[in-house]
Amino acid sequence: MKTLFRNGLIFDGSGAAPFKGDVLIENDSIVKVEPEINETADQVVDLSGLQICPGLIDAHSHNDFFYDREDAVKFYKPFIEQGITTQITGNCSFSPFGIDNDTPYRDKIGGGLFDTLHPCSFAEFKERAEGKLYVNIVPLIGQGSVRAGITGYDPSPLSPEQIDKELEHVREAMEGGAFGGSFGFMYEPDRYASKEEIVAFAKEIAKYDGIITIHPRACSIVSADYPLLTKKSHLEMGLDEAVDIMHEAGCRLEYSHLIFTGQRSWKLLDKMLGTFERERAAKNPIAFDNYVFHYGASVITVVFPEWYAQLTKEEAAKPINRLKLELTILMYRKVLGIDWDDMVVAYISDDHPEYEGMTIPQCAAREGLSNLDMYLKLVELSGRAGKIYLGKYYNDEIVHRLMEHDLSVFMTDAWVEEKGLQNIAAFQTFPQFFILAKKYGIPMEKIIHKMTGMTADRYKIPNRGYLKPGYKADITVLDADNMKVDESKPDFKPEGIVHVYINGQPVLQDCRYVGGMPGKVVLKEK
Repeated sequence: MKTLFRNGLIFDGSGAAPFKGDVLIENDSIVKVEPEINETADQVVDLSGLQICPGLIDAHSHNDFFYDREDAVKFYKPFIEQGITTQITGNCSFSPFGIDNDTPYRDKIGGGLFDTLHPCSFAEFKERAEGKLYVNIVPLIGQGSVRAGITGYDPSPLSPEQIDKELEHVREAMEGGAFGGSFGFMYEPDRYASKEEIVAFAKEIAKYDGIITIHPRACSIVSADYPLLTKKSHLEMGLDEAVDIMHEAGCRLEYSHLIFTGQRSWKLLDKMLGTFERERAAKNPIAFDNYVFHYGASVITVVFPEWYAQLTKEEAAKPINRLKLELTILMYRKVLGIDWDDMVVAYISDDHPEYEGMTIPQCAAREGLSNLDMYLKLVELSGRAGKIYLGKYYNDEIVHRLMEHDLSVFMTDAWVEEKGLQNIAAFQTFPQFFILAKKYGIPMEKIIHKMTGMTADRYKIPNRGYLKPGYKADITVLDADNMKVDESKPDFKPEGIVHVYINGQPVLQDCRYVGGMPGKVVLKEK
């Protein structure tokens, strides 16, 4: 089957200036990319007034946890409608593989965020995923999932024998074609890993020239994971820890989702970028990925102190403890630089959908309560498991600076929620990058390079990320002049993504999703 795309403005993924021309694909591969192709094809697609580029690559995803669901299509369709053809998965220490089938800790594998239906080895994961993928998956092995499969959430240091067991899973995955591994130091059980265990895991990845991605221990000026009084901000300390791992293990490092949670963290932008730039100037293989929207998914207990959670109802009601709670939460909010109206309810429980999409003050006004009392009520109604969207991750200047920066690539770090208010990032991220690039005057070829060739090069993804003969026919066609998102509707289907082909098969045509499961588990070249 030959398809000829004619008269498009071609962005080849390299960052070079675009040119008018044609692209010919046959089956799952690109055959020709030329100013004019005079060849008979089974299908001719006129791209006059449109832009054609490699399929967009999401540099940070968790969609490896949904491939074997009966309703899997709903978890992937919104990403395809953004123009995404490939997702790098297994981030933040979570992967559905690297686990013995008979683990007694199956419910712990996803760290409370994700559920895996079939915990398994990497070899079995590849076999199970064959023919079931809506997009291409570039797999990483998550250290937290491997650890959880062995000891659950036990905070005790692993024994040498248990570390050896972890490394057996790493070797099996890396020899089978995984691209690297990940840490998520904010999450159980990864937060309990010793330095010895962390470095051993990273060194094993480095033996295969794999990449390590790290969700740091802190993404704000202060956090619960370091002592309150420190010489550096906790955000900087989280990056320093990641850099130390890179140095000691000799691995390539991707710092996951560079964010600045809370307004007081924003002033650290230059210091954080300075660390990245110094390390790269010293020839160290470090880089980062970033969001585009100003808020992200969080948990309702983000400012809920653990000491208060341990009190009985009688003790919690005492005026002294109530005052201490109010002062503690006020301190958290002031130190971080966030306020009640930065918290938007995503999900409380099946019995309380009325709060979804409302800020804490809006909920409080509805119920005639103070902001603090409303917050505590929501914590209780959700069994401390409610979800919110937390504002002030960024401001416009930070987003602009990160988009321009030579070490940044782009990602969603989002998934489709089963219930509650959806995360806008799962639906509108990449089109928003295009819209802001136009606003900021960033050349489209630079933005597309970050979404395609640069990401492919960073992760060493073979035969993808460029429009080149011999490369896989992952293709996205854009109408950049008519790109549209709607931040008031998180699950809005963006406009301006016209066609998407994955491994030569159309999955989006004329802005309409047409389906199919042409995705592959992409494997690292040895």
